[in-house]
Amino acid sequence: MNSPRYIVHPSKDVSLKPRLSLSSKDTIPLNAESVASEASPPITRAETTAQPPRGTPRIVGRDRLLAQLREARRKRCIVLQGPIGSGKTTLLLAWRESLLPLGYSMAWQTFTPDDNELSRGLDHLIACLAQVDPDISREAALLFERGMDDEAAEGVVVSLVRGIAAHSADIVLVLDDVQHLVRPEGHEVFQWLLEYAPQNLHIVLVSRSTIPLSLGRIRDLGLVLELDMRDLRFTAAESLEFLRSQLGDVHPREARRLHELTDGWVAGLQLFAMRLKRRRQEKLGSDAAPTYLLDAGAFAEYFDHEVLSHLADAEVELLVRMSACARLCAPLCLALVGDQPPTSEAIDLLAKLEADNLFVKPAPEAGGQSWYRLNPLFRETLLDRFRMRDETYQRSVHRAAWLWFSEHGHTDDAVRHALLAGESAAAIELVQQAARGMRLQGQFRKLAGLMRLLPQGEILARIDLRLWMVMLHLYARDLDACAAAIATLENDLPADDDHTRYQLTLLRAALAVQHDDPDTVAALMPALHSPPAHADGLLIGAHNNLMSWLFMHKGDYDAARQVHAESPKLLVDGNELFGTSAGLLNARCFTSLSFALEGRIVQAERVCRDALFEANQRGAATSESACLASALLGELLYESNELAAARKLLEERVDVLERISIPDSILRLFTVLSSIHWIAGHHQEAFAYLRRLEDYASRHQWRRLMVHSVAQQVQRHLQMGAVDEAQRGLTRLDELASGASPTSIFYDDIQLATQCAHLHWHLFHADDPATLEALRPLLALSERRGWQRQSAQFQFYAALVEHRNGADRSVDEAVMDILRRGSRLGLVRSLLDTSPDALSLMTEVIQRQPHDPVLSFYLSRLQAAQQPFPKPPDGTIATSNGGRHLPAAEMLSERESKVVCLLAKALPNKKIARTLGISPETVKWHLKNIYGKLGVSSRDEAVARVRDLNLDADLSASDTLY
Repeated sequence: MNSPRYIVHPSKDVSLKPRLSLSSKDTIPLNAESVASEASPPITRAETTAQPPRGTPRIVGRDRLLAQLREARRKRCIVLQGPIGSGKTTLLLAWRESLLPLGYSMAWQTFTPDDNELSRGLDHLIACLAQVDPDISREAALLFERGMDDEAAEGVVVSLVRGIAAHSADIVLVLDDVQHLVRPEGHEVFQWLLEYAPQNLHIVLVSRSTIPLSLGRIRDLGLVLELDMRDLRFTAAESLEFLRSQLGDVHPREARRLHELTDGWVAGLQLFAMRLKRRRQEKLGSDAAPTYLLDAGAFAEYFDHEVLSHLADAEVELLVRMSACARLCAPLCLALVGDQPPTSEAIDLLAKLEADNLFVKPAPEAGGQSWYRLNPLFRETLLDRFRMRDETYQRSVHRAAWLWFSEHGHTDDAVRHALLAGESAAAIELVQQAARGMRLQGQFRKLAGLMRLLPQGEILARIDLRLWMVMLHLYARDLDACAAAIATLENDLPADDDHTRYQLTLLRAALAVQHDDPDTVAALMPALHSPPAHADGLLIGAHNNLMSWLFMHKGDYDAARQVHAESPKLLVDGNELFGTSAGLLNARCFTSLSFALEGRIVQAERVCRDALFEANQRGAATSESACLASALLGELLYESNELAAARKLLEERVDVLERISIPDSILRLFTVLSSIHWIAGHHQEAFAYLRRLEDYASRHQWRRLMVHSVAQQVQRHLQMGAVDEAQRGLTRLDELASGASPTSIFYDDIQLATQCAHLHWHLFHADDPATLEALRPLLALSERRGWQRQSAQFQFYAALVEHRNGADRSVDEAVMDILRRGSRLGLVRSLLDTSPDALSLMTEVIQRQPHDPVLSFYLSRLQAAQQPFPKPPDGTIATSNGGRHLPAAEMLSERESKVVCLLAKALPNKKIARTLGISPETVKWHLKNIYGKLGVSSRDEAVARVRDLNLDADLSASDTLY
């Protein structure tokens, strides 16, 4: 038989039980660990093959409870509330076995007191669901890694919910030991999870006390099953069956007495069974002490008296030392006890503890190491003894644990035990040794968690730790904290610490990139040209990427690419550096960006697609590269008229990209999504994305992005005939442009966007002389800066004006030149978006020229791209519950109806959020549900569909509330 398969939670310091194999009759394996323990079972996928635990389990059926759980498997929430040792976990394990053949997946998160910290609880939830399917947690993990606040936390939950909804199977998510969640921010996260849960998510809340979440709404909808201690405790018949499974022959009268002494509490029955078994073996009779075992306190006292008192001193000593660790293995236990007892005796003791069923269960982890977990009740009893020992004793045990965990690469455990041993210097050294590897693997969140364990004063006293804090601030996009930390650290650097000074200068330049400030990057470049001796791939790669970004924004695209082409191979510890912002994949993304800025769409797309594919394969270490490549590929797909693909790529990642991308990516993200929706006729949606870009840029004081947003809004207002709105936008644009310094690297970019808006004003008013006058400096600027895409557009605007004035010969020559350039560069939307008459003019010119197979093929591509977006079908709306059709009024919830009312007023998400007193993330989640229910894909279509279905009157009552 194959060994049991274990899937270990990557973020929790627990060992996990093997999956249980049951007979055709649903039963619960009963041994000391499985009955009394509330330890977490494994996180598994539905297709994982179940393997039985070692030995033959003694079983007792709980058909009445299993029948209720099976019947409730499609409910939103199941609550199991009862004291420790009441069999909650074991019941769920048996239920899981009955769900697996039905195609269900199960994820399991067990909370500890440490999970009260919002980031830790979310981290475990993300990792937990990733065990079911990595795609569920991919976007949420990227959001989570970049810092955590209330809005970000909700965004993580929404991303998880979207991932779950896209999963092909039903998912049961068990949240165990919920009583440890005592902070309101933790409650809010899991409240969102309950409220936003899709139909294929079923949440099980397991707690020893009252559930700290509001279940009223879903309870009223009949979506909750609640089982408490009255349901969980054994009946008299179940107690008799259990005792017989443990002891063999038991008189019903004796079983009834033990049942009454425990009130059906499983852990109490287990202890009595152990006592009776030992008394029988010692032939002392079967009289049971008249002690009531109804709670954890009685359990601990009885266990101390009836179990520990019968062990040898060396055995008790080992158990007391073992209790200091959350998880154990045989080599660790040997390290904890040192020479007492001898090695062979300690190994024999572990075998005896397992054989005697003394609440110790082995659970092999990946790699073959056998790990143990003490039953929580048993461990707490032992910890009471451990805490009674003097401080020297406790520190010696923690020191032994620290040394063992450190030697075997378990950094988290090693740091915690080093601090408990009073060895803060050793804990700091462990973090210092692990930090570099964590950076290379993209584990900044894990590194931040370790840093939080260290005393703040110790961090401030060490330059290298403060440098890591700067990196963590930058990674989390806490830009103000990053700038402040850089300023104070620069003042404290020793004059001869050239290596740290160079790293700090790199970080200052990276911070400037995040602030969309190439002028600061340029000012820092002289200090970066001479890296310190023995600089590794991280420093060289960071320098190269900063240089490349600066060159491309200065218009020197060949130099931007040459930086990477001439660089030696980036190596760190002998391995090629692909991940991190300094790595090879980011270099490829910048190469692609340089092609895109230059207007060479074909070359940009080839490099970008390969970079994105490889970044997605390499995980967390390449998340920055994946985001940069996604935003850029979205723009390239739009230019190639692959509008549906661009929309899917960007809208599925919009929250992640907005939170963690550099300004170049943010600009592409929102302008491309706005343009896609505009072409589809979703005008509200198009403006919403531009306003979102403007708000984001205004919040960060990014003048370039604000100018681009307002300039595009001016163009859209003119296309709608909203002249007054366009005029106000032009006035604002001129104010923004006048504030830009002529010496700034972005000055030309800002002037181009501003003057383009004025050009559209002249085009709208058919003022041909003014249009041609405006085009001359724009053409000269775009040619000088190498902006070939914009240059082709301006040439086409000039051709349109000349065509309108009858200059056909010069127009033909100009259009042919434009078509040759567009074909070579791969331009589609840049030409079609210039005018509704663009395609007809190009067709006329081609027809008057000798046949050119290349340009004819190119024209056919442009003609195919001009086809309109398909419109959604009218009529009744299909629901997701079996194909039944309902009027939309019955489908929209009260909150969704209010959101639709505010949509009709053309309010952006943030104003809807403020009006309803909810977060923008919640608004976006409601919009997704509204679109799905109404069978639409945009705000405009949602409002129109409501009107088509005559729901205005139904929703007008909500209108008066606001």
